[in-house]
Amino acid sequence: MDLDQELFDAAVAQLERRWPADEPGGAAAMYLDDGRIVTSVGLDNVNGGVTLCGETGAICQAYTLDRRVTASVYVYREVGGEPKVLAPCGICQERLAMWGPDVQVAVPDPDAPAGWSVHTLAEVHPYYWAKAFADGQWPPTSLHTAP
Repeated sequence: MDLDQELFDAAVAQLERRWPADEPGGAAAMYLDDGRIVTSVGLDNVNGGVTLCGETGAICQAYTLDRRVTASVYVYREVGGEPKVLAPCGICQERLAMWGPDVQVAVPDPDAPAGWSVHTLAEVHPYYWAKAFADGQWPPTSLHTAP
């Protein structure tokens, strides 16, 4: 499934379910290869070392279901603001990389009508370090998940 307005809307709906308008918050939505949408929110904690990105729960759901993630969007809203797209952080890019370079992610784009556009992981991360272990190619899932 390609990243589209429906996926963005699912992330916003999760954001609104979890975070009241008077609190900042974020949420993610992902398409799985069977067309399902999974959503998640981050885990904040007084100990910053145990916090989790908003995409982590959806990534774990996909992995648990043994499904590929095909597209991912993360939205963030400040108090009183409108939801805006944030590109996946480097850690979440690494987590999504196990499903290959063609995973689509939303990125902020002030020139796009919606304020965001779609790029593949390969476009967002053209110098992916793990190519060094796969003869210059994007590593297969088996390399990511090998014990």
